[in-house]
Amino acid sequence: MLGKMKKNYELYLLILIPVAYFTIFKYWPMYGVQIAFKDFVASKGVWGSEWVGLEHFQRFFESYNFKQIVGNTLLLSLLNLAIAFPFPIIVAIMLNQLRQQKMKKFIQTTIYAPYFISTVVLVGMLFIFLSPTSGLINHIVTAFGGEPIMFMGEEKWFRPLYIFSSVWQETGFASVIYLAALAGIDPHLHEAAVMDGASKWHRIRHIDLPGIAPTIIVLFIMAVGNLMNVGFEKAFLMQTDLNVATSEIIPTYVYKVGIQRAEYSFSAAIGLFNSVINLILLVIVNKTTKRISGKGLF
Repeated sequence: MLGKMKKNYELYLLILIPVAYFTIFKYWPMYGVQIAFKDFVASKGVWGSEWVGLEHFQRFFESYNFKQIVGNTLLLSLLNLAIAFPFPIIVAIMLNQLRQQKMKKFIQTTIYAPYFISTVVLVGMLFIFLSPTSGLINHIVTAFGGEPIMFMGEEKWFRPLYIFSSVWQETGFASVIYLAALAGIDPHLHEAAVMDGASKWHRIRHIDLPGIAPTIIVLFIMAVGNLMNVGFEKAFLMQTDLNVATSEIIPTYVYKVGIQRAEYSFSAAIGLFNSVINLILLVIVNKTTKRISGKGLF
C-alpha cells in the first residue's frame, strides 16, 4: 500500500485538496447539527447547552406559517424543476443540429454569458427593467394602452419572474454538459440512420435522446436531491413586503430566524428538517430510476 502511494504520490497530493475541503467545510460542520436538539446558549457552548429533544421541530411544525413556508418552497422548487430542467436539453439538441459552426458558437456564447452575471446584479436588473415608473417593460405595456404593473410588488409575479430569470441565466451553462454528452455519441449511428432515410426528428428520438439518457438521469437525480434548497440569494433579494406571502421559503425563513433573530437552535432544526427531506427524495428518486432504467446515481 505504501509502495503504491509513493509511486503515485502526485495523484494523492492532487486529491488532498478536495478531501481537505470536504472534511473542513462539509463534514466538520456536522458537529454543530446537535444544537437543533438543544437550547443553544453561546456562552455555554455546544456541549454545555441543555438538551431539549424535538422541541424545536415541534415548534416549527405547529407554527402558523409552517404550511405556507413549506408549500411555497415545494411549489417553487417543483415549478423550477419542471420548467427549467428540460430547457438545457432542448437547447443542446437544437445546437447539436446546427451545421454552421459560426452561428452555433455565436448562439452558444450568447446564452452562456448570463451565467457569469452575479445574482445581485441579476435581481438589480429585474428591479430596473420591471419598475412601474421607469422600467422598460412597463413602458411597453403603457405604449399599448395598458396600466403599469408592479411586478416586484405583486405576489402572483414572484414565481414566474424567479423561474424565468433562472432559465435565462442557467440554461446556457447547463446545456454545455448535454452538448458534451452528445459529442460522445458515435457519428456512425447518424450516418447509418441517414442512409436508412431517418429524418432529424427520428435521429433525435432514437439516437440523441437515448445517448444522453444516462446524463439526464444523473442530473435529474441530483436536481431532485436538491429540490428543497431553492436559491436563497435570489429569493431573498427578490423578496419585498408586498410579495412575502409567496416569496417566503425555508432558506429565507432560516436566515431571518437564525441570523436576524439569533434563534440558532430553532433555525438549525428547520435546516436539518430541510436536509432530511432532500435526502429522502434523493434516495426515492434514485431507486425509482434504477428500477425503470437500470441506471442511478449510486
